[in-house]
This record gives sequence, structure tokens and C-alpha cells, in this order.
Amino acid sequence: MFFQFPMEIFKKHAKIISENGFISVEKGSIMDISKRQAGVLRPVSSLPSQHGIGTFGKEAYQFVDFLSESGQSYWQMLPLNVTAYGDSPYQSPSSTGLNYYFIDLDRLREKGLLTKQEIDSSGLDDDGKRVNYGNLFDKRIPLLKKAYSRFDTKDSRFRLFVADKGFNDFAFYRTRKERFHYRPWYEWDEEYKTYSPELEEEIKKEHKDTYLFYVWTQYEVLSQYKALKKYANSKGIKIIGDRPIYLARDSVEVYKYPHLFRLDEKHNPTVVAGVPPDCFSADGQLWGNPIYDWDERKKDNYSWFHQRIDHNLTIFDVLRIDHFRGFADYYAIPYGEKTARNGKWVRGPGEKLFEGRKNLSIIAEDLGTLDEPVKNLRKTVGYPGRKVLQFAFDGDRNNPRRPSKTSENTVCYTGTHDNEPRKGYLDHLSPEQLNVFKQGVKEECALYHVDYKDDTLENLTRTLDSLCYAGPSFLAIVPIQDILALGDFSRINHPSTLSTDNWSYRTSKEDFSDEVKEFLLANAKKYNRI
Repeated sequence: MFFQFPMEIFKKHAKIISENGFISVEKGSIMDISKRQAGVLRPVSSLPSQHGIGTFGKEAYQFVDFLSESGQSYWQMLPLNVTAYGDSPYQSPSSTGLNYYFIDLDRLREKGLLTKQEIDSSGLDDDGKRVNYGNLFDKRIPLLKKAYSRFDTKDSRFRLFVADKGFNDFAFYRTRKERFHYRPWYEWDEEYKTYSPELEEEIKKEHKDTYLFYVWTQYEVLSQYKALKKYANSKGIKIIGDRPIYLARDSVEVYKYPHLFRLDEKHNPTVVAGVPPDCFSADGQLWGNPIYDWDERKKDNYSWFHQRIDHNLTIFDVLRIDHFRGFADYYAIPYGEKTARNGKWVRGPGEKLFEGRKNLSIIAEDLGTLDEPVKNLRKTVGYPGRKVLQFAFDGDRNNPRRPSKTSENTVCYTGTHDNEPRKGYLDHLSPEQLNVFKQGVKEECALYHVDYKDDTLENLTRTLDSLCYAGPSFLAIVPIQDILALGDFSRINHPSTLSTDNWSYRTSKEDFSDEVKEFLLANAKKYNRI
């Protein structure tokens, strides 16, 4: 049995966020590529804190101050989605649910919902070097439930938030998963594996307090994020958000709206997402996400995807759309395969998906092997693409990632969250490869009047930072690890792997010295990005 997706959900969701003051943004704004600016890529999770993970608390405000004083204009975050197995924000169990781990506990204490003693004795303190997701799961959720037990659920704004049902799906699914000890829906008892409206109402009625708790987490995390974003905007800092293209199989959308995806009669995926083998991975990347049924979605003019984009643009100033090439051609791997070797490219929805939606503040993540359909799609929609300097210097003077081969309508990155930090990348190059890399960097630096230094790998890394600022791209974004010239230990993610090293790296307060601030400010001034 199939159920129609309520297309008003994202529209109503955006409406309540804006009308009730949770988020305040200028709608319909367009990035001005004639204005050169710069920013920093830093996950919220990597912020320092005393309670196990970065939050929307005081350290986030301090980072905004650092950006402002460094001449920056953007803070790019990774997806704020709630995470599940594997801790990846790109394997989210909900397209709308935000990560309640980002709720700042000190803010809850200030509201009288927690005491200092309760926070201090919670066991959430750590060495500050890695996020321990297992510990967060065991100890932060019970602490949040204690805070919720003291919250006035009769508060008029909260009651309106609940009544709007913008986070109904998220809260219903989390409630159901909790009752099944957090197992995915396809491992539930048979009578619960198939969704029905009657089942949903039964769950919400029998477990009302749990359901309202998960709605409250969204109310609170949005409230804290809204205050942070308002502060950032007042300091001249805009937020770049990130929207994963796919959802996890263990998600409320796959469970409740199976018609969105390519599933069989038992709701198992017929194909899953990934990318083919390349020079970085002999087996390719097997992501495992169910793939959308684009042919069926075309029948309603892709309404669900339009609403999803609109929803994200009510939260962020600019939206990065992950794996943009998947809209032109997507790589489909037969379900059950152990690697990505046996997949094939399939034509995606293309420009039809973006009809009437070209004037939006969107960055297209167009990395990977790009064929003509992908290039034509980005050219048609007009969204700026991305150029990653780490891949620009392979000895080919016509490499399209070189600044001299780049247009203004691009965003230049020194690296991404999926790559080795640049210092680590340079550490692993052979002497011959390093010489080729240095020669390419030196040639580009001469073109853009960048002081070239390579006496140490740290200085070569800083030279790349400056070249990113100097190039023609209207926006330069440098990951925090590259700014700090850190090695492999600071890598955010190793694609297609499960590891406690993924998504867990954290920075410290000591990393943000006056020297680092002055370096960024000097580059912003010298290369006209203020």
C-alpha cells in the first residue's frame, strides 16, 4: 500500500519557522558573484565545548567573532541533520530533523531546565579531541529528557509548534525506533514494518510524552540555531548549509513514503547509491542509500524536492547541494553488492528538476568525473560550482581546477570534508609527485602575485590558502584544518568506511591564535575579499 507524501509539510514547516521567529532570513536572495568574499568550512561538531561535542553555545558565538575579525563573510557548516548508525550527517534518518546533540546544555541551565550539578555529573566531559558518539547516545539523551520534563509544554509557542506538525514525521519515527531499541524499521516486528496512518496515531497516542520530547528537541535546537544565526548575520557572517542528496534506508521517508524510492514489493531497495572505482578507491564508494524513483517524481513535477530545497533555504543563507552530478546522471548499484564495482550510470532528471528555480542561493557540489550532461546542467541552472585546489596540480597545465582555468562563478576550496587535510595529503606524496605539485603551485602563484613559500609543508599549505584567496572564484572557502596546517589526524571523513575517526575531529580554543586571525585578515585584504 502506498501513501501520498503531504506536499504541504515543508511549506507549513517553513511558515511556522519564519512566522514564529525561529528563523529570520531574507527569502529569494541571490549570491552576488561580482563581490569577492571568503569563508571557513568548520562542522558545528568540531567546536570546543565541555560536554562532548560542539554546540550552538558560547563557543559558536566566539567562532563567529573570530570570523568577523578575520575579514571573513561565510561560515560553511556540514549538514545539521540528526545522525544515526555510522554518525554521518549524510546518512540521516530524517530530511527535516536537526541534530539535538547541538543543543547547548548551558543554555538549558540558564532556562532553569537543568542544574550545573546535573550537567557536571552527567559523564559528558571528555578530552576534547574527539566526539564520542556512543557516550553522547548513552548520556546526552537522558539529560535532554530530564530538561524536557521541566519544560512547560503548555507554552503557547510550543503548542503552535506541535500543532503545525512540521516535525511530526521526525518525532513519530524516533518514538517508534526508541520502542524498538533503535533498530531500523526493516528489523521491526512484522505488524509494524508497513506504515499506516492508524499505526502512526496509535504510536503517538500510546507514547505521547516520548513523541512530544522529540518535537521539543527540534523546538529547542531551532531556537538556539536561530539566535546564533541572527548574531552571525549581525556580524556580517552568512551561514552556508549543506543538503545531502540522499537519505538513509533507515529513515522516516523510506518507511512512510516508499513511493519516493526505487523499492521492490517488500520495500527493499532495488538499487543503491555510490560512485564507481577511481584513482582513490579501487572498489568505488558504496554509500548504500536508496535511490529516488525519478520517473515517478516527474509526474508531480518533483514537488517533494522543490519543497525540500525551499525548506533548507528558510534556514540557511546559502545552500550547498551535495553530489549535484547525481541530478544529471546517478550511479546505481544493485542492492546486495559488496562493492561499487558493478554499478552503472543512469540518466537523472536533469534541468527539468530545476525549472523556475535558477535564481536561488545555491552552490552545486559538482566534484568527481564530470561528463557533458553534468556540465550542461550546471551551466543551465547557473549555480556556482566548486574547484578544489588539492586536485589541481598533477602536472597538467590545463587541469580545470587550476585558478587560471577557473571562472568567477565558482567557489574555490583548498579541500573538502572527504579529503585528507592538505598537510596530510602533501605528507603522502612521493618526492616526484611533490615536485610536480610544487611546480604547478609556483606557476599559479606567479600569475596571481602570491608569495610562494615551500621551505616546509606547513608553509606550502599556507601558500595554497593564499592562492585560493587570490584566484578568480567569487568565493574562497578554506577548511579549518587547512588554515591550521594540520595532518591526517584531523581528517573529518574517510568515505565508505565506518570508524570512530569519522565525523569526530574537534578543534581547541588554542588553535585560533592572533597569528591565524592576522593571516586570514591579511589575505582577505590583499586579495580584495572584504
